[in-house]
Amino acid sequence: MFSLMTTPIARTALGLLLVVGVLAGCSSRSPRPDPAPLAPVTALIPATLSWNTSVGAMDALSAPVVHGSTLFLANAAGLVSALNTASGETLWRFDVATPLSAGVGSDGQTVALVTRSNDLVAVRSDGERWRVRLNARVFTPPLVAGGRVFVLAGDRSVTAFDAANGSRLWTQPARGTDTLVLQQSGVITAVGDTLLVGIAGRLVAFDPLNGRMRWDAAIATSRGANEIERLVDLVGRVGRIDRQVCVRAFQAAVGCVDAERGRLLWAQPADGAVGVHADAIRVYGVERNSRVVAWSRASGERLWSTDAFLHRGLTAPLVAGRAIAFGDAQGFVHLVSREDGALLNRLATDGSPIIHGPFLAGTTLMVVSRNGGVFGWRPE
Repeated sequence: MFSLMTTPIARTALGLLLVVGVLAGCSSRSPRPDPAPLAPVTALIPATLSWNTSVGAMDALSAPVVHGSTLFLANAAGLVSALNTASGETLWRFDVATPLSAGVGSDGQTVALVTRSNDLVAVRSDGERWRVRLNARVFTPPLVAGGRVFVLAGDRSVTAFDAANGSRLWTQPARGTDTLVLQQSGVITAVGDTLLVGIAGRLVAFDPLNGRMRWDAAIATSRGANEIERLVDLVGRVGRIDRQVCVRAFQAAVGCVDAERGRLLWAQPADGAVGVHADAIRVYGVERNSRVVAWSRASGERLWSTDAFLHRGLTAPLVAGRAIAFGDAQGFVHLVSREDGALLNRLATDGSPIIHGPFLAGTTLMVVSRNGGVFGWRPE
């Protein structure tokens, strides 16, 4: 689900299989472990498949976004779709007609995405509005908020554009000296009037109007014997409760920050590659071996973990009612108890890996498969 690339951005990206092999210490003598067998399940949280549709083969970097009752997504060929989350109905489509490097972000009106030729493109239901050539590759979906489009580039620079016409408003130049960055969706989000960006292992706050830095909190610091071991980029998704934001630093730590004061509340060692989610009591995450873990949101104490899904290639978790939900590489969606990780239900899709989601809009739980299947359930 992740890859690496060297900086400057023009250098050749390392391949996914090579990187996974390096990080896991794989070789012909140590094959990847088999996924844990699935235990029988009794549907303690029944869920009815409300709708499903197909949008064409998906790319792992083209992450969708939910805004209100609309799911915005783009397939591997660059076809952008807006789907009604209650019915699965296609509200509109627009073909960018080129593969994407990152996408999509939306405020409900403007949809922003980045092509592999480094064009930032803004579209609406009536077609393309503007495009701007960027100076670096982008792997994180743009954030569209407050009449602006914010872009975190692979060289760790941050730029704001006017959402109406694409004019450049400000740029914070690249930070850090690491020679590798993750070719994976990072962290860029907003809390109140503050823009939060993951830069290396730090959560950095900017004034969205002018790009001035407000504070910076270290979740993890680089350490290790080589460049790969020293990678600590923050990865999406994030868990936000009020003004507390909890994030994962790749293969290093999980931590929570007071976004009002810029104060690190706690950080705990954790070996994972996908983001976290949170509720009022706990922070939930998935380790690289697919162990599911819950930490106390107040203190960082580990509250429970389960090995029921080892080596199943789990997505980042999502809090959904009294459960947390995550997809796996075999095409299943699992619902487990927030209290103790006990299995509550298992939902089947088209059998291809779940690469985006789960997402929640109202009472609809959604995932997107690699084959382009989009599925919406209504859990009871």
